[in-house]
Amino acid sequence: MKNKNTATGKGSRSEGGRKSGHRPVTVTDIANAIGVSRATVSLVLRGSPLVHVDTRAKVEAELRRQRYVYNRGAANLRRQVSSSVALVINDLSNPFFAEFAAGVDEALGAKGYVTLLGSTGESPERQQAVLASMMEHTPAGLILSPAEGSDAAQMRQVLGAHSNVLLFNRELSGAEWDFLALDNQRGAHMATAHLIGLGHRRIFFYGGHADSSSCQQRRAGYAQAMAEAGLKAEEEWMIESAPNRLEAAARTGELFASEPAPTAAVCYNDTVALGLMLGLIARGIRPGHDFAVTGFDDISEAAVTTPPLTTMAVYPRERGRQAAELLLRRLGEPDAKSQRTIAPVELRIRESSGPPRK
Repeated sequence: MKNKNTATGKGSRSEGGRKSGHRPVTVTDIANAIGVSRATVSLVLRGSPLVHVDTRAKVEAELRRQRYVYNRGAANLRRQVSSSVALVINDLSNPFFAEFAAGVDEALGAKGYVTLLGSTGESPERQQAVLASMMEHTPAGLILSPAEGSDAAQMRQVLGAHSNVLLFNRELSGAEWDFLALDNQRGAHMATAHLIGLGHRRIFFYGGHADSSSCQQRRAGYAQAMAEAGLKAEEEWMIESAPNRLEAAARTGELFASEPAPTAAVCYNDTVALGLMLGLIARGIRPGHDFAVTGFDDISEAAVTTPPLTTMAVYPRERGRQAAELLLRRLGEPDAKSQRTIAPVELRIRESSGPPRK
């Protein structure tokens, strides 16, 4: 007597488009079901315009009927390419990097890439863990704004032979990857010269950490402008703080620890400047009237704070798009010599930088 179960046959389908035994539906299954080649199904899955519209509709209908799930990771391994790019930021709480990340994602998305976002919170240890996790997804490339204290040799151990890397904002000694930086020294020089031109003479540099390359460059621009005006920037005139609003506000008192007190400050970035202005207001000092403040970045908030912040415009969203474009160029020319790109900055004069009081 014939077994009832044999009536379905070994290769029959169960509901939901799965082979009996729950074997995943394959490209071959789709192709055989509608009488097209595997290559045609693959082209449809990749969104190729080479497939006739009627054939595409037929394939897509069968994909839905069989509930086919496209394994993009496996496809990437077969083609030895990836449709993702890793973006690792040192301080995602800073509005500058939020806008930068948006620019990166816009440019990559326009080219069909997905952005994998990670944040290190300025921790080199966390950065190593984030990079290791990112590399498990085999991204086509990496855009990295390094955490303070990063070590290029340690990072290279995680990245291996991965050459499609773009560093942003901070330089790393011994790193041979592409690098995109802001014109930090010139920007701080322009901000300082602006304050000197208003009549300020006791000008402090406020915020940032001295071992950060971007802070070193901005301090150098500040010192250069002071020297050109015949003014000496004393060591105690450069006050460190974490590049965030809370610590900048908390350390405001250090500006007034000596007499005579300064009348102006060139701040490391906009978040430091906004924090300093809060600290000044808490002490009864009016920014822009009693004390001049400049920032660096021109985040969206800078133009609408009270008073509006004088700062260096660097166009963070545009810098994000530029970083993505540089990485895409690297993907197209993986063996090209590493490049160093410096993005220009512009002075935006607003009400926070008034002349010294008579």
